[in-house]
Amino acid sequence: MKRVMWIENKSEGLAGPARIGWVEVKEKGKRLEYQNRAFRSLCGQGYKANYFDMKSRKEYWISGCRKDGRDALYNTNVEIDENALEEYWKNIRRMPENIGKRKFRASGKY
Repeated sequence: MKRVMWIENKSEGLAGPARIGWVEVKEKGKRLEYQNRAFRSLCGQGYKANYFDMKSRKEYWISGCRKDGRDALYNTNVEIDENALEEYWKNIRRMPENIGKRKFRASGKY
């Protein structure tokens, strides 16, 4: 199953660069694939991270995108993959006027 998800690199600190793109969900969510990379669940063992890149071992926060856009814990820059723009802005956020917007600054919860 594929779905548009939030992918935030946590290997450099609490607020890492984030992307929004189509992710292939495998093994009931225990394994994810995105842009020729495979991620494995940390099974609750990560600090502000829930997956790790199986090749580089870097930790990530990967989750479904929220309708209210409050995906980030801390302010961070976000880039949306070209093929995910319509799904994200039209169907998830319900803001079709933003379909051409590929980058934005996400406000964090903290």
